[in-house]
Amino acid sequence: QVRLVESGGGLVQPGESLRLSCAASGSFVRINVMGWYRQAPGKQRELVATITSGGSTNYADSVKGRFTISRDNPENTVYLQMNDMKPEDTAVYYCNAAVLKYGNIRFVDYWGQGTQVTVSS
Repeated sequence: QVRLVESGGGLVQPGESLRLSCAASGSFVRINVMGWYRQAPGKQRELVATITSGGSTNYADSVKGRFTISRDNPENTVYLQMNDMKPEDTAVYYCNAAVLKYGNIRFVDYWGQGTQVTVSS
């Protein structure tokens, strides 16, 4: 069983910062891409940022220059540093990881339970 556990969500005011963490645990060979997605009320889930095991990153245009994704490979943990936050960043943020389990030949997507981020004055 693979688990992704997020932490760090909460309520902040516009312009403030927040850092999300997501740790993967369980039995697996390795993790390829890790990322963050978000879903606002009444909207579809959207990509925020991804990072490969080699450190290559990809960001949604709406967060470029404000959010930074990073990861600690030995700890199987991914982070999302969110700066200069805006009300439109309000959403449930989900962690995602492409995991190769023992006995498998393909990576499988796993998701965290989600953490609420609210930006409001």
